[in-house]
Amino acid sequence: MYQVLNCLVTEHDWRLVVLGGAICWLASAVAISLLHRARASQGRTRAIWVGLDAAVGGCGIWATHFVAMLAYDPGAGAGYNIPVTLISLVFAVAISAVGLGIASLNERRWTVAMGGAVVGLGVAAMHYTGMMALELPARIVWSPGIVLASVVFGSVFAAMALVVAVRRDDRSHTLAATGLLTVAIVSHHFTAMGAVTLVPDPTLVIDELTIAPAALSFLIAVAAFAILGISLVAAMLDRRSSSELHQQKVLLDSAIGNMSQGLCMFDAEGRILLFNERYSEMMDRTGMPLQGRMLIDVLQDQKSNGKWDGDPDEFFNMVVAAAKAGETLTRVVTRNGRSIRVVDQPKKGGGWVATFEDITEWQQAQERISHMARHDALTNLPNRTLFREQLEKALRLAKRSDQLAVFCLDLDHFKEINDTLGHPVGDALLKEVARRLGECVTEHDTVARLGGDEFAVVQFCSDCDPSAVSLLASHIVEQIGEPYDIGGHQLVVGVSIGISLAPEDGKNPDELLKNADLALYRAKADGRGTYRYFETGMDARAQARRILELDLRAALQRHEFEVYYQPIRDVASDEVVAFEALVRWNHSLRGLISPVNFIPLAEETGLIVQLGDWVLRQACMDATGWPDNVDVAVNLSPVQFKNPNLVSSVKAALRASGLPAHRLELEITESVLLQNSAATLAVLHELRGFGVRISLDDFGTGYSSLSYLRSFPFDKIKIDRSFVNELTTRDDSMAIVRAVTSLGKSLGIVTTAEGVETEAQFELLRREGCTQAQGYLFSQPRPAAEVNTMLSRPRARIVA
Repeated sequence: MYQVLNCLVTEHDWRLVVLGGAICWLASAVAISLLHRARASQGRTRAIWVGLDAAVGGCGIWATHFVAMLAYDPGAGAGYNIPVTLISLVFAVAISAVGLGIASLNERRWTVAMGGAVVGLGVAAMHYTGMMALELPARIVWSPGIVLASVVFGSVFAAMALVVAVRRDDRSHTLAATGLLTVAIVSHHFTAMGAVTLVPDPTLVIDELTIAPAALSFLIAVAAFAILGISLVAAMLDRRSSSELHQQKVLLDSAIGNMSQGLCMFDAEGRILLFNERYSEMMDRTGMPLQGRMLIDVLQDQKSNGKWDGDPDEFFNMVVAAAKAGETLTRVVTRNGRSIRVVDQPKKGGGWVATFEDITEWQQAQERISHMARHDALTNLPNRTLFREQLEKALRLAKRSDQLAVFCLDLDHFKEINDTLGHPVGDALLKEVARRLGECVTEHDTVARLGGDEFAVVQFCSDCDPSAVSLLASHIVEQIGEPYDIGGHQLVVGVSIGISLAPEDGKNPDELLKNADLALYRAKADGRGTYRYFETGMDARAQARRILELDLRAALQRHEFEVYYQPIRDVASDEVVAFEALVRWNHSLRGLISPVNFIPLAEETGLIVQLGDWVLRQACMDATGWPDNVDVAVNLSPVQFKNPNLVSSVKAALRASGLPAHRLELEITESVLLQNSAATLAVLHELRGFGVRISLDDFGTGYSSLSYLRSFPFDKIKIDRSFVNELTTRDDSMAIVRAVTSLGKSLGIVTTAEGVETEAQFELLRREGCTQAQGYLFSQPRPAAEVNTMLSRPRARIVA
């Protein structure tokens, strides 16, 4: 130890020693920084960083040695052999590369320490090779013990430096590792110099291929500072860029990890590059190694565990082929009872990104809406659409020996019960009637509610007794006529039934229903509470309808019709935004006739076209006297759509009145879209093309509305009063209204609730985001003369 200290104190120039130390510190700092970059990389990029680290670190160690050698005064003129000097540089770079490569292999501490020890050996190899390049008139005698100590110091401190460096990539650990590596190089050098004893030998001659120490050290110092400075700046910039990328990665990982959807990214070969936990949970792949695995391997593992149906190879090849072709695949799979929609979106450059969305609730909502479109909301019985489908199916399946009967049922005196005891009691009675009807029929029969208190039954029996129809009719009359206990009220209601038989009374649903309806009127005329078969001589009702038809035609000439208006209020602002035009017939002898009694007849006879044109013209004319922000809504019958002059009639009404087209709203029912959907949609598009708004009335009560919402951009959906009536009493009605309003929001369509009668209903509609409302809560339909009064006064507080 004394020999080492004596060499350091008496035989070195401290100014150059400090210079060498500075170079050593800078080289160590760059080496540690580049080591972090190498360990953070993979594959070829890691090899490049290790090579750059070894080159910069080796050059720095080499430069430190020769600057320190300049500080050493051997007491005689000296030079350095150029080839051997260059070999020492090669040793420094090559052995350092091996050590840094070992240290970058994995996270184990002993592997890192071994790599550091190899770097220390590289320092020793460079030092003693560099000493061999020293030429002076003297022989060098080494002290073996001190030489061994120098090698140990270099290796131990270098190993410690790399262990500290990889423990954590932060400022404190980097500074500590830099200091330890500096100590490794400096301690080795000066310990090794202390092992040198020079024995003068005048016979030794300096080779001509030498360079003076001063010149060599100056050039090395300049080059070392330039190389190390540039490398340090590059490492700092890379570190800053890596830090920003790391922050972005943290944000991206956080976003992906908190997605409600599952996400998985694949390369062009089908290897998993990236995924989130939601993906592994939804696809039941938790606990499986996924990162870097081929999708086909994952599918085969699940297949062997009974968690995958189908052929993994076929599915994998299909997905990869679609991605290579740039095609997007969408499918729905079931996992653990949940429905998951999977979308495979191709990536630029190959591969694809798969997203996984749980659509269980959405599907259930769609199924409820679809069910609602084909079933009666109150009784859950098939509605007219499904009833017709079942009747058509029965007619197709019926053989010559089969018996098919159509029953049209109408409850006797139901209106009186509904009017005296209220709608809730009436609705409860209808549900109980529906239940009893279901108990009367077999599984081969169909029971439907056509609307109001009208029901229908299709009886289908094979090789049965002809009396089976009468037996069923008698049984229905008997069961429906039994007393009811509804909300503490003892009620008795009868039923009248009209029956038509196939094929005697008709070969298609329309004929059978029409003839059963004629028979129903006969049953009612015969005292109710009974059933009647259709007979070809049933002309009395037809005659009565003929008289009513003549009166209807005369009423148009005598101007007996009048347009009433019912306000439609905006739910949010509670202001009147429109009036619905409703026709009334003030008969000269019978007085005020309900539209229920003459509108169907007008439709059947075609008079609805002339009547509808008059209502349209009158409504447009009346609306011109209202404020500009108040619109008018006019109902259009399905029959009017068969009239080729409908569009020109609408244009003529607007032109004659001067009403802007955007203030006119035409309401159609779902039945309009059934008769000739292509032609009807063309008419609707033409009407909408010049500014008229189109509203879908009685949404969900009669026919399947969803396909029509997709095929035509309606401006408004009107929620049927049957749903609104039960808002406060039935959760399923609330769910249906919520689904419809959500559907309207999603499609950007206004939703109007009909039949609002209570403040509670209005408040629930407001809460669910319904756009508009109309009903007796605001006003009954009033003549045109009272429109200004309805506009000026606050809405009435009426409970119907």
